[in-house]
Amino acid sequence: MHNSSNSLWQRIRGKLARMAHQRQLLKSIQHLHGPTKAYANPEDVTVVVVIKNGLFYLEEFFGHYRKLGIRHYVFMDNGSTDGTIDRIRQEPGTVILQSPLPTAKFENDFRRYAAERYCQNRWCLYADIDELFEFEGQQDIGLPGLLRYMRENGYNALMAQMLDLFSSRSLRDEASTPFDQVIQTYQHYDLEMIEKVPYHQDNHPLTQGLDYYLQHNQVPNDQFEFLFGGIRNKMFAEQCCLTKHPLLFLDGQVEPGLHPHFSAHLRVADFSALLRHYKFCDNPIQRDMDSVTGGVLSHGEDKLRMSVVQQNADLSLFTPQAQTFTGLQALYDQGFLIQSPRYSAYVAEQSKQA
Repeated sequence: MHNSSNSLWQRIRGKLARMAHQRQLLKSIQHLHGPTKAYANPEDVTVVVVIKNGLFYLEEFFGHYRKLGIRHYVFMDNGSTDGTIDRIRQEPGTVILQSPLPTAKFENDFRRYAAERYCQNRWCLYADIDELFEFEGQQDIGLPGLLRYMRENGYNALMAQMLDLFSSRSLRDEASTPFDQVIQTYQHYDLEMIEKVPYHQDNHPLTQGLDYYLQHNQVPNDQFEFLFGGIRNKMFAEQCCLTKHPLLFLDGQVEPGLHPHFSAHLRVADFSALLRHYKFCDNPIQRDMDSVTGGVLSHGEDKLRMSVVQQNADLSLFTPQAQTFTGLQALYDQGFLIQSPRYSAYVAEQSKQA
């Protein structure tokens, strides 16, 4: 009886803590710019971004996603001071929400809140400011063709892998390279030291704690795996997760943004997309120093990187094993991305009809 009472009290305390957490979130959020509720058409995509001091990336970020045909953007700002907010205001179709709460405790809440407020019964594309989304067929059938394929096949989510791109120069030498030049010169990647974990494997150390998000998700086959590590494991002993589900349709069942990389109740499409990830630009050494000092992140990866850089001031990520990025097909062939014969055939057929 005593144990039963303790268990009940723990559940009550947990529920009260979650309610207080939610009240704190809602009280903190300010609407700074743009529409106050969902404004995209159901067939359109809304990009959702959590951002702080992202001015460095914004010009190329908007250029890339507008080229994909995306016209709607919701930014959850966490206290930018570098002109980010003024720059976003200049762009049509943008929303700016703001909260000063620490991302270490509220990052998932920020993503979930923005998606639930602006993307119900709509497509949501979660994108970090240093990520550029790519998919097979984007030149031929575009985003409308991709969404049509997903609707026709009953999918409400698309998996993607982050590919960390870097240059042949040292991090210090690249510290001040503008982002438009970064995109041109960061043409290398390294697939050594990537660990793969089956999507629904229980009790694996790398996916421990993710079971809640994953158990409700459906994937087409056992090709679907989580990837960890890569160049960040090789250089910094980071077993970072490279797998995300960035594109979602909030159909009333999906629980978005429960984790920085995952949502729940997904029916995942039968191929994977790419997130070109530019982690190592915009003075990453200084950013990690600021992050460590401010306690911004909760996972400790910034500390791992700092410990290595402090021992090697001229660290370069380029090694003899580095490969040159040539597009999606090579990543399919190397097993980094999953290719679907059905989707590829669909792209080819739709391209003929265009």
